[in-house]
Amino acid sequence: MRAKLQETEKPLYWLGDAHKELCTFPDEVQDAFGFALSAAQFGGMARKAKLLRGDLRGAIEIVEDFNTDTYRAVYTVKFEGVVYVLHAFQKKSKSGIATPKADVELIKRRLKMAQKHYEGMKHEDHQK
Repeated sequence: MRAKLQETEKPLYWLGDAHKELCTFPDEVQDAFGFALSAAQFGGMARKAKLLRGDLRGAIEIVEDFNTDTYRAVYTVKFEGVVYVLHAFQKKSKSGIATPKADVELIKRRLKMAQKHYEGMKHEDHQK
């Protein structure tokens, strides 16, 4: 059974240099990530997307291989009505599939940035 998608598109917010980085990826990778993010905006989840755990709970990762390279994008939908793209990067290490520590730390910081942005938006909505 498939989940019912919503009819309205959630706004998409890019944090830090995530958009700039994604734009440097091969077209095929950009297309795959664009499809996954569009699905998230309408309440769905791409088949290649996986929920992250531990310190990154609430984040979702998309992994795309192209030629001999691996690309990743991380986003969250944990805040009602919005999608935040937290990070996009090319995985450099060839040993293991784990996300490098520096990228994990960056994603954690950006989750906090998303929380602050979301709370600010909610505060502004209540003042109107």
